[in-house]
Parts: sequence; structure tokens; C-alpha cells
Amino acid sequence: MSAGGFDWPALMRAGLQGLGLAPAVFWALTPAELLMMLGEGEGAAPMGRDRLEALAARFPDVTMKESGDGRDG
Repeated sequence: MSAGGFDWPALMRAGLQGLGLAPAVFWALTPAELLMMLGEGEGAAPMGRDRLEALAARFPDVTMKESGDGRDG
């Protein structure tokens, strides 16, 4: 790592070459934003099967006819 705890040459290559960012866009990003774009930042984990099934059970897909709203659908 270089000064400030960041490997700027590597980050510049990743941002400018890898992500195709314009220099002005690259330098306008915060380090956290750049790391997130590179898939390195902390974030919520993707939804797992259990959570998807829980949501599907809570909000089932129904047709208009099944919902009994009086409209044909």
C-alpha cells in the first residue's frame, strides 16, 4: 500500500481501466464508493432461499380473478 493506506495505482487501474470511469468521475468518488463499485465494500448479503420463500409466502402471486376484485383478468 502507498501513502494513506490505499494502493492508488491499483485503484486507478481498476477504476479507469476496469470500470471504464472517466478521470473526473474516478476522482469524484469516495474510497468507499469506489470499493463498493469494485465489489469490495461492506453491504447487505444477497437474499437467501429461506428469505425468498418467506417473502413469497407472505406476498403470494395471485391473478385478478383469484383476488375476487370483480374484474376479469
